[in-house]
Formats: sequence, structure tokens, C-alpha cells
Amino acid sequence: MRASVAERWAQTRTFHHSLYSPARIAAARSERGLGVSVCLLARECAQTVGDHVTALMRLREAGAIDEIVVIDAGSANGTAAIAERAGAVVHLQDDLLPELGPVLGKGDAMYRALTVLRGEVVCYLDAGTAGASAHYATGLLGPLVCEQGIEFVKAFYRRPLEHGGVSLPEGGGRVDHLLARPALELFSPELAAIRQPLADEVAGRRELLERVPFASGYGVEIGMLIDVWREVGPGGIAQVDLDDEHRNRHQPLAALTPMARTVLATIARRAQAQGRLTGVEIAESPVERPPLAGAARSGGRSGGLLTRAADHDGMPSRGAPVGR
Repeated sequence: MRASVAERWAQTRTFHHSLYSPARIAAARSERGLGVSVCLLARECAQTVGDHVTALMRLREAGAIDEIVVIDAGSANGTAAIAERAGAVVHLQDDLLPELGPVLGKGDAMYRALTVLRGEVVCYLDAGTAGASAHYATGLLGPLVCEQGIEFVKAFYRRPLEHGGVSLPEGGGRVDHLLARPALELFSPELAAIRQPLADEVAGRRELLERVPFASGYGVEIGMLIDVWREVGPGGIAQVDLDDEHRNRHQPLAALTPMARTVLATIARRAQAQGRLTGVEIAESPVERPPLAGAARSGGRSGGLLTRAADHDGMPSRGAPVGR
């Protein structure tokens, strides 16, 4: 029965990016009074970030989005300067919420980015993806802005694998296929129809993103998906087909072990919290940042900010925007 629930969800909550033109998004968000922020996460992306920002600038001119922000991981190859010249606002990730200490990977950077993003709707993209296209943003934003009841959107696309001169059209995304999806089927079967739970590209309503913790490093995508599902249910989640090939530098299997371990620990921690996994001690799990919404309630900064998934006592405050 649970599998059929997931299948029914997929039938009503799977969309194609072509449904959402910049003009349609601009009209819908104007009617609803929604501000839209697009955040590009960048680390040594001098070859690609300029194209991304240029494509997004066209969307801003069309009225589909409001702001383009690049969160740079202190790149040494001129990434920040290129992004600024193309029209983005750039923040160094280490300047955001510095009281938390060193930035602990992608998830931590996404968390800190919320302190400088102004829109009611937030879209996260990877500045290192080759072949930048505006339809990544419009595809993710479309269901949030144009459809009713959707608060969070995940991307999916083809992940080819090239090795030894041989190209496998669906051979990429190995941790997705071999670990993330089977683990979701076991512990969160309502999410079994999510095509690519580890996809980098997501969008969500700010109010929702501020209610969930952010796992650091490789745990952020799977942790966010499960936590959002617990907050809004499957009806509040959608997935969008970007109808594209997503090409990354493929690593040998042995190099994927740390990622797989972190993803599994993040899933297991949440399965324990839901009572779906008992009698197992999780010796190692990623550091998690507690929900930012707690800061507004507490009205100030507090200690204990390095927390685990089941321990959200320390609530950071919203940091003041700090530019380069």
C-alpha cells in the first residue's frame, strides 16, 4: 500500500520544466507577491559561474526572480570576481555566521546563506555545473510559484557515466541508486518515488527551510528531504524533470565511501527519531545546524551550535548580511 501511495504521489507531483516559462513565473509570483532568491554555491568555479549568473540575469530582467547571490568558498581562481562582474551579489561563506566556526561543507554553506537571502522563495543551484541553463531555475521555481500547496521541489535529470571510453546513459549517480533510494524505500517508503534524492538542485519556501535542520557536508540533501516530508507531508513536495544530462567528475568507487557513509548515517539518525530503527548505535553522523526559526523565537544568540540531528537546543540568530 505504501508503494502505491508513493506512485500516486509521483503522478500528481512530478512536473516537467517546460511547463514554467519565465513569463508564467513572473506573472504568478507578481500575483502572489512572492520575492524569489537564487543562490549559487561556488568553489573554484571560474569556468562556469559567469555563464550561470548571465543566464540568471536574463530571468531577473524578465521578472521571474529578484536576486542572484553567489556563496563562495574562498575560491582562489577568481570565481568571486567573475560572479560580481556578471551581476551577482557575492558573499564569502566564512563571513556568514562566523560565530559558528569553520564552514563544514555544502550543507553548512546553504544554511548560512539563508541569513543573506531575502526572498520568500529560495532556489539553490550548483555553480560548478557545466552548461548553465536558466531552465534549472525556472523548473525548480515553477511548481512553488505556480501550483497550489507545494513548498519544496527536488530536481531530477539523467546522470551518464563515462569510463574507459564507454558511456552509460544512466550509469551515474551511483550513491543515489545503490544507497539513498533503497534506504528511503526501507525507512521512509512514502518517499520511494523520489527519482534523485541526492540531487544538488532544490527550491523551497523560506519559512519551511528555516524550520528544518541542515546536515553538514554530504548529508544535507537526504536530511532536508526527510525533514521537509515530516514538516509538510508528501503533498507539499514535488519533483521536476529538468530533461538534461548532469555531468560531474566521476570518482572511483572507493572515493564514494565517505559520501555513502554520511548519507546512510543521516538517514539512520532520522529513522531512529521516527521510531523506525531501534537498537542500533550510530557511532558517526554529520554535524547538523539547528533550525534557524528558533533564532527568531529566542531573540538572541546562544551557545551549543554544533548539534546532532536529535539535539537542537542551541539556536543561532539570523546573521547580519556581510558582503565581500
